[in-house]
Amino acid sequence: MTSSALPSESDAAVLDAVATGIPAALSDLGHLVRIPGMAWPAFDQTQLERSADAVATLAKETGVFDDVRVLRSAIPGTDEHGQPAVLATRAARNGKPTILLYAHHDVQPPGDDALWETPPFEPTVRDGRLYGRGAADDKAGIMAHIGAIRAVSSVLGDDLDLGIAMFIEGEEEYGSRSFAQFLADNRDALRADAIVVADSGNWDSVTPGLTVSLRGNARFTMTVRTLDHASHSGMFGGAVPDAMMATVRLLSTLWNADGSVAVEGMTSRDAETPDYSEATLRDEAGLLPGTTPIGDGTILSRIWNKPSVTVIGIDATSVAAASNTLLPEVTVVISARVAPGQTGQEAYDALERHLRAHAPFGAELSFSDVDLGNPFLVDTSGWAVSLTRDAMRDGYGVAPVDLGVGGSIPFIADLVREFPEAQILVTGVEDPHSRAHSPNESLHLDTFRHAVATEALLLARMNAVEV
Repeated sequence: MTSSALPSESDAAVLDAVATGIPAALSDLGHLVRIPGMAWPAFDQTQLERSADAVATLAKETGVFDDVRVLRSAIPGTDEHGQPAVLATRAARNGKPTILLYAHHDVQPPGDDALWETPPFEPTVRDGRLYGRGAADDKAGIMAHIGAIRAVSSVLGDDLDLGIAMFIEGEEEYGSRSFAQFLADNRDALRADAIVVADSGNWDSVTPGLTVSLRGNARFTMTVRTLDHASHSGMFGGAVPDAMMATVRLLSTLWNADGSVAVEGMTSRDAETPDYSEATLRDEAGLLPGTTPIGDGTILSRIWNKPSVTVIGIDATSVAAASNTLLPEVTVVISARVAPGQTGQEAYDALERHLRAHAPFGAELSFSDVDLGNPFLVDTSGWAVSLTRDAMRDGYGVAPVDLGVGGSIPFIADLVREFPEAQILVTGVEDPHSRAHSPNESLHLDTFRHAVATEALLLARMNAVEV
């Protein structure tokens, strides 16, 4: 591989083209945000099809791609197909590399509309941020790709020889159930020297971040049973353990007194972390004044390098329907994050062993809907990583920070398996106040501008690389 840096006037031309194109990119982002494309079957699936078609149209209108299609792949082990994804491809010319650009067009459900200050699917700008479901996660990732491609193609014209594949998934928020099969079905079209996964975040709204580690995940459903039918709590309470009592007692064994994970066999990673204060944590996470952080070690080590266990759902009698009844069964959904260095399967096995060993009063446990994903550590020694860091520095005007991320992107393991020679670059347009998955999700507009500039510089500079 050889490369030559773009002369400064070429950098300036690319950055000027980005600046000129930002209003159109934000307008197109607004149109995407208005489409409530959610992959869950309970929602209108024609909206997800609209979303895929809208992205495909944007890709075609760049004039860069040789082929643009909306495709579905089978979900392994079922008779179903996954949700619509967009695949756009352009062959490399004159010995140039190929880059694969990933994002996803499906979004999380909005939740309670009453918690939104403005309607979730009506893009609204206030205080330098664009509010709306998907405005940050991850329709802004799509428009960062489109905006960068528009800028670079306008500057380089016929001199753009870089190969570009763009894969915009339609079910990332729903578990990427057909992702691995999609890679296998389209392996040749997706093969690339470098892969940009634009679905992460930044250090803050002005400082870019290159994600170099991700925790894995182990999510599952557990049902706790103690009775074969409901009984009167007055008649039998005090002698009969109901499922709620057993569940509360059992769940409490998952954590130490300080809130750190108490599950034997779930491991941590030993790695240094940047300075990050409790005040910053309070501001970014929204901790109430009297609530204390949990865990031990540096704050970022707890988020990046140690496991966590969260109960994210529970099925039991609602408050409105409460009666004096001993519950026979309670079902919970547990989401664990897995530290780099341990597989999702190993963490799940440790959790199941722990729960079975600590089940109180002889409660019966059953486990279902297990969903696992492995952690990821980026190899930062490659030439594409160096180009990306330089592009971030010049696109933001600030040196980037190497980030760990407490969340998970399990499908990266599929990318590594299918394309072991490709360099994985995990970037994003979010900042710590984006509130992805939460009410009032938003995109910081200056961060978006800098992210588009970064990717445009990266594409232009990769166009100068020979492989």
